[in-house]
Amino acid sequence: MTTPHRKLIAGNWKMNGLTASLGEARAVAEALDREPCSARVAICPPATLIAPMVQALKGSEVLVGGQNCYVEPTGAFTGEISAEMLADAGASMVILAHSERRQLFGETDASAAEKVLAALRAGLEPIVCVGETLDERQAGQTLELVARQVRGSCPPELQGCAFAVAYEPVWAIGTGLTPTLEQIEEVHQAIRGLLAEALGEAGRTAPILYGGSVKPSNAREILAASEVGGALVGGASLKANDFLAIIRACG
Repeated sequence: MTTPHRKLIAGNWKMNGLTASLGEARAVAEALDREPCSARVAICPPATLIAPMVQALKGSEVLVGGQNCYVEPTGAFTGEISAEMLADAGASMVILAHSERRQLFGETDASAAEKVLAALRAGLEPIVCVGETLDERQAGQTLELVARQVRGSCPPELQGCAFAVAYEPVWAIGTGLTPTLEQIEEVHQAIRGLLAEALGEAGRTAPILYGGSVKPSNAREILAASEVGGALVGGASLKANDFLAIIRACG
């Protein structure tokens, strides 16, 4: 099994960023225009910044994505944003079932799979998140849990489509803690096997991103690990210099 030719480095701004923050995104794009990198690069800002960020990055290769979507294309669903709306604003991908969505908002594997279908319907590339809590890791349940999440969150309709899976150990997000390279490789290799079995060629080539306290100081060794096809970057993606250092770590 092989990793994709191009890694994907996606920045998840979460609920951070105002109009003034677009300067950080522009700085990333301008640096990559001067010195292109081997990876695909995306920034997923809050929904309020998607359209202005698309305009700010116009002409660059930096992609823009959403952080969530609703399953229906339209309707009386106050406060929700459909995949079609994200696409209309200029997004090309969307993060789905992030651990914060699972933990804080009760999202499940089944709802993740529904949102994947919505993203595909709108022509968006889904980034499907999976990962265990510290209690689950300490109980030796990591591989079982991740396998259940991958199987439940990645519907067969992904065959032949562009998508990514992001492994994010919940206990490492925003804590400064990072799994060992051996632990990362073990989970990524397991995910690759599950995807290849379920989705054929698409499962053999879809990037498997690592997410969980990725920073300039550890990015190079993580990105060099077996079956790590990129990174889902949180806080470090908010500052252009830090995000660029991670992007450059792809080699």
